[in-house]
Amino acid sequence: MIRRILVAAVVISVAVFAWVTFSNKNKVQPVVEQEESIPDANAGKLYDDALIMKKNGEFVNAQNAYRELITEFPDHENIDIIQKEYENLTMQIIFSNTPTENTVIHEVVSGDSLGRLAKKYNTTIDLIKTSNSLKSDIIRIGQKLRIWTAPFNIFVDKSQNILMLKTGEKVVKVYNVSTGANNSTPVGEFTITTKLTDPVWFNRGVVVPPESPENVLGSRWLGFDLPGYGIHGTVEPETIGKQVTAGCVRMRNEEVEELYSIIPFGTKVVITN
Repeated sequence: MIRRILVAAVVISVAVFAWVTFSNKNKVQPVVEQEESIPDANAGKLYDDALIMKKNGEFVNAQNAYRELITEFPDHENIDIIQKEYENLTMQIIFSNTPTENTVIHEVVSGDSLGRLAKKYNTTIDLIKTSNSLKSDIIRIGQKLRIWTAPFNIFVDKSQNILMLKTGEKVVKVYNVSTGANNSTPVGEFTITTKLTDPVWFNRGVVVPPESPENVLGSRWLGFDLPGYGIHGTVEPETIGKQVTAGCVRMRNEEVEELYSIIPFGTKVVITN
C-alpha cells in the first residue's frame, strides 16, 4: 500500500513538473519573438521617416536617416534598394542649391569668374553652374552662389569591379566598372591630372576620333599622373563589371559624365586588388 502511494506521488510530481515546464516554455517564447522583431520595426520606422522627410524637401535630414539605416541595419533584406535611394538623394543634394555642412554661400565680387571660384573652392565650373541653375558662364557682382567645398576622393576595388566616390570616409555613390584584363590595372595612389570631353584615342600611333565607334574611351577621360592610365567611358557598356580593359578603369558614359562634372583636378584615386 505504501509503495502504491509512493508511485502515485512520483507520477503526480512528474506530471506537475512537466506542466510547469510546458507552461513556462509557452510564456517565454512570445517574448523572444517580440525581441527579434524589434530591429525590423526600428528599420521600418527609420525608412518611413526618410521617405517622409524626402517628400517634404528635408533632403539633408532624409540623407542622415538613410545613412543611419545603412550603418545600423547592413543586413536588412532591402539594403540594396535603400543604398541606391541614398546614393540618388546624395547626388541630388550635390547638384542642387541645398545648403549643407559641405557648402558655402559666396557673394560675387569684382574680379570673380567661375574659373577662379572653382579653383578657390577646389570644385568644378560644371558643378557651380548646375547647382546654381546657371545657363552661361556669366556671373554678376552681388550674386550669391552656393558652392560645394568638400574634397572628393575615388576608391577602386579591382576584385569587385567597383568605383566608390567618397568625401573623406563617407561613400557618396558606388559605380560598377570594368578593370584591366590579366590584372593590368595598376594599384596604388594616383592623382587626376587631365580631363577631356570627347577624347581622341591614340591607339598605337593610329588616331581614332571621338565620333568613331572604335574609340574605346567613350565620352570622357579622367587621366592619372601615371601616363596612359585613367578613368573613361565606353562604347561597349555590356562589358561593365568585367576585367577586360587594357589597364584603365572603364565606366558607362552617363556615369563617367556625372563623375567628370564634379571631380576637379588633383582628386586622389586609390586602386586596390
